[in-house]
Amino acid sequence: MNRRTFGVMAFAFAVTIPWIAIWTAANVLPMLGEFLPVLGTEPLVTPEDFSTGTVVAVSGLSVLGASFLLAWGAETAEKDVPRAFAIAVLAILAVAPEYAVDALYAFNAGAFVGTDRGVEAGNLAVANMTGANRILIGIGWSGIAVFSIVRYYVGGPDPAIEERDGFLANVVTLDRDLSLEIVFLFAATVWAFMVPLNDAIDVLDMLILVGIYVAYILIVLRGPIDPEEEHVGVPAYLQQFPRPKRVATVLFLFAYSGLMIFTAVEPFAHGLEDVGKNIGVPAFFMIQWVAPLASESPELIVVVYLVNKARTTAGFNALISSKLNQWTLLIGTLVVVYSIGLGRYGALPFDATQSAEIWLTAAQSMFALSILVNFEISIREAAVLLVLFCSQVLLEFMIIRDLIVSPVTKYESLLIFTGIYIVLAVVLFAVRRRALRSLLDRTAGVIRAAVSTADEHPGSAD
Repeated sequence: MNRRTFGVMAFAFAVTIPWIAIWTAANVLPMLGEFLPVLGTEPLVTPEDFSTGTVVAVSGLSVLGASFLLAWGAETAEKDVPRAFAIAVLAILAVAPEYAVDALYAFNAGAFVGTDRGVEAGNLAVANMTGANRILIGIGWSGIAVFSIVRYYVGGPDPAIEERDGFLANVVTLDRDLSLEIVFLFAATVWAFMVPLNDAIDVLDMLILVGIYVAYILIVLRGPIDPEEEHVGVPAYLQQFPRPKRVATVLFLFAYSGLMIFTAVEPFAHGLEDVGKNIGVPAFFMIQWVAPLASESPELIVVVYLVNKARTTAGFNALISSKLNQWTLLIGTLVVVYSIGLGRYGALPFDATQSAEIWLTAAQSMFALSILVNFEISIREAAVLLVLFCSQVLLEFMIIRDLIVSPVTKYESLLIFTGIYIVLAVVLFAVRRRALRSLLDRTAGVIRAAVSTADEHPGSAD
């Protein structure tokens, strides 16, 4: 191991240590104190003992370090498993905090059913989920596309970037192997339009959406291991390990970074919420937008890291995988958590405004997919995604703060933006119908190949 590789690994672990110390003193030592009385059963220190700024800084640095460890683990794992599966695992771990935050609201909605607190918690669960999904596309997909092209001009060659004639016409090209993720995300998006029709998330939504994701993972696992790609830095060093040691290292990096992200992001998000409340930002707005932005930060950090290494396709793969698992597992499992809080089966209810939020989120997803149907995204298209997202959030903020006299209500504004996204998506799909047909044909071939593999090796999945 050269000095630089050792230095970056040491830095990534070092920035997580302050949070480990706080979390251990608050949670682990009191439990150990039941068996070792000398330790005591009272927390030595808790996050509440520190200022909001300190908690945000310490937990935020831990998320940063864990994000790098997570990315290194995923890159190293590509030597032993299909790249899409490694990135799918990375995506699930990176957005685990979002699952935790949303699960808390869904559980409270069931535990306090029939009360104002329960109704508010149910709406917050949906609002937090839709906010996270729209941030992932509105800021994630568009921002990373712009960053990729800027990096190309500033930092050097990137095989995923193509220069085109015209205004903001340069594009990020994507690997056509992403066709599977795009089609499964399309299927989940189509079903998402149906969810509000029942004014609740129920067991049918769970079966369809979770089933879509399980089918995707099973197909990915049947795929071949990708040809080895030359890595540098930490992944290159770790891939030199013998296979047993390499697998153990990857599992450790996934487990350690997952624990750091899972424990640190909630205090990080709540700290940012407190900062927002202190400057007069409404709590509901903070929970829908600022908390998801904080919980999505590990994923965005990982993608920036990949793009900065000229692995733009892998970065977009991670973003699309994150969107797919949030748009399926996150929505589908909310009804399970709600039912646990309720103590019996029940569908998670929400109000008309949250129905419009779901429709808007599905429409944004549909428009984003219509952009990627030809496996590229231009600066111009990324700008449209970003402007539409920012303008909707800004208008919503101005309406709820009475900063403007709006001729429409918040609910009506959500429906208007939904209509804009749908019209743009329909137009693009019509213009790119040949690309859409090619995408569907390619995906059908991938699925047939996976099924054929399963028929030839029926015991290989055991």
